[in-house]
Amino acid sequence: MKLSDISAKLGCALEGDGQVDIVGIAGIEEAEPGHLTFLSNPKYKVKLRDTKASAAIVSADFEVSAAWPIPLLRHVNPYLTFAHAIELFYSPPPAPHGIHPTAVVDPTAVCGHNVRIGASSVIGEGVVLADDVTVYPNCTIYPGVRIGRNSTIHSNCVVREHVVIGEDCIVQNGAVIGADGFGYAKQADGTWYKIVQSGIVVLENRVEIGACTTVDRATIGETRIKSGSKLDNLVMIGHGSSVGENTLLCGQVGLAGSSTVGRNVMLAGQVGVAGHLHIGDNVVATVKSCIWKSVEANQVLYGNIPASDSHTWLKASAVFRQLPQMQKSVQQMQKRIAVLEEPFKTNGKSGRADASPPKAALECHGTTGDAPQG
Repeated sequence: MKLSDISAKLGCALEGDGQVDIVGIAGIEEAEPGHLTFLSNPKYKVKLRDTKASAAIVSADFEVSAAWPIPLLRHVNPYLTFAHAIELFYSPPPAPHGIHPTAVVDPTAVCGHNVRIGASSVIGEGVVLADDVTVYPNCTIYPGVRIGRNSTIHSNCVVREHVVIGEDCIVQNGAVIGADGFGYAKQADGTWYKIVQSGIVVLENRVEIGACTTVDRATIGETRIKSGSKLDNLVMIGHGSSVGENTLLCGQVGLAGSSTVGRNVMLAGQVGVAGHLHIGDNVVATVKSCIWKSVEANQVLYGNIPASDSHTWLKASAVFRQLPQMQKSVQQMQKRIAVLEEPFKTNGKSGRADASPPKAALECHGTTGDAPQG
């Protein structure tokens, strides 16, 4: 495809030779002649100059010298433009066609126009699949589930009873939507009594659930993931939680039960949220942050524990064990300093210092001589 054609399809401003042939998309370092690459972070500008790619997507304000070596496609959002460019050169494998002969579809299930169901999938009683829904092989859809138009359930997923999935949703391989929440009550003999999880899960429109992610059903009521939110692989959503619109939960994030996450929140990998907390809109939490109290909107949290070399870590661990005693010693020192400083505080009326400190102050220093004069 000619670069000029790509520029027109992507809505970019072209600088340089538009007759360059582009055969694919690649990263800056991996690109070869014929590839289109992109730059969204200016700190990699040096790498872009050295790339073997035939052209690059850059920001509208990207500054170059007069002798820049390759043609450029300028756009205000180069990363989004890169995403669109991939679609020009890659098409995913076709979805299953129709309903496979080995699929088991309950007679009471309702399938809309152009529904596709893969081999060995099971569609339970009373399930409703809207138009253009795709269920890949080896999925189990429990009774009473409703899946909205143009949603995709990839292979080996389980969607439990009465779950509601909206339109244009994607559930990646191995995810479980609607498993029982973790709820138990302690009995008199010390054993645990399982609390029936009678609630549901609701995924609103344009939600994506990553591979092997679990979204637990509520004890009562619902667990809800709101429109436009994206959950990465291996994310855990506890029962009764709510995730706001357009929120990103990255790999291995865990929300304990009844957590409430606002809109446009970004929780980086391995962030943990304690139960019954509220995280406000637009909050960002960095990798491995542990959120143990509610967070107001528009905060950036740095509660993580960065890695360090083993020698430093061992020394720091040894100090950590001594912190309670160190705190006690500091508090004792603060009390002694306060006693010693008391005689030297200026008298508000006369403007002179007290003549001598109390005996207790001298004893703190282990002396019995005259106190120094102010």
